Amino acid sequence: MPISPAGPLSYGMQLPVQSQSAIYAEPWEAGAGPADLAEIARTADRTGFAYIASCDHVAIPRRLAEGMSTVWYDPVATLAFLAGVTERVLLMSHVAVVGLRHPLATAKQYATLDHLSGGRLILGVGAGHVREEFEALGADFEARGPVLDETVDALRAALGPEEYPEFAGERFSFAGLGQLPRPAQERVPIWVGGSSPAAVRRAAVRGDGWLPQGDPRAKLPAQIARLYALREEAGVDAPIVVGAITEPLYVGEPGWSVGRRTVSGKPEAVAESLREYAAMGVHQIQVRFRSRDRGELTDQMAAFAADVAPHLDE
Repeated sequence: MPISPAGPLSYGMQLPVQSQSAIYAEPWEAGAGPADLAEIARTADRTGFAYIASCDHVAIPRRLAEGMSTVWYDPVATLAFLAGVTERVLLMSHVAVVGLRHPLATAKQYATLDHLSGGRLILGVGAGHVREEFEALGADFEARGPVLDETVDALRAALGPEEYPEFAGERFSFAGLGQLPRPAQERVPIWVGGSSPAAVRRAAVRGDGWLPQGDPRAKLPAQIARLYALREEAGVDAPIVVGAITEPLYVGEPGWSVGRRTVSGKPEAVAESLREYAAMGVHQIQVRFRSRDRGELTDQMAAFAADVAPHLDE
């Protein structure tokens, strides 16, 4: 796998601009566009970020639009665009709501992305939470958990090495249908998102990685212990990449209000705070930075890579 449990603490980031929920979007993102995304991706590529990530929503109902906004770029199109302007950074869907689509359709999109990018895909998957989105696409919202379980199993086959993959499940079955190009990777890593009991179990049983959604630091050790206990109970011996989403970060002493939850200060102090994640058993952290414009964001990314990252494994 490109990010290994045996390696040093890795760091990646959810891209700004491509999703603009009121929970985390900065004001400047409303006027940003493709050129900004490309420059941020190039900065991640150049400075050593392990991955960049893009979210997945097809349509947002009016009742949720004020908080979520309706700005959600398509992850496959976004990551394919950014694959063309980068060389090494991994490309992750965080997360693809794969239950909205037939597994063969999802496999076609993401296999092509992996092929075109030279094997840089991490397929992050999740159950989804917007009922109207499922209903508009004719997908089963109430059964989205079991649908996701079977979809992950189907994607294992559909993203494998065989030109004519085969799968037979309760909801999906396919055989004798060829799909080229195949992914560049022999095994596309599938990371499961979510922190509910069902999501943790799904990650433990089916995932190559776990992407928790907003678990505070105090709760992560118990969640990680449960993840490993469930994996052992299921008889899964393969290693799993454990992730965490950090608090907002600001490298240096900010001259503006960055919020009380933001971890800020000298690089050594920021690194010391983040090393707590590694001590819990986390293998990769997803970071985000407070910023007032694109330039401040890319400066923060570069400062983190140069001055904080070297201290993460001390």
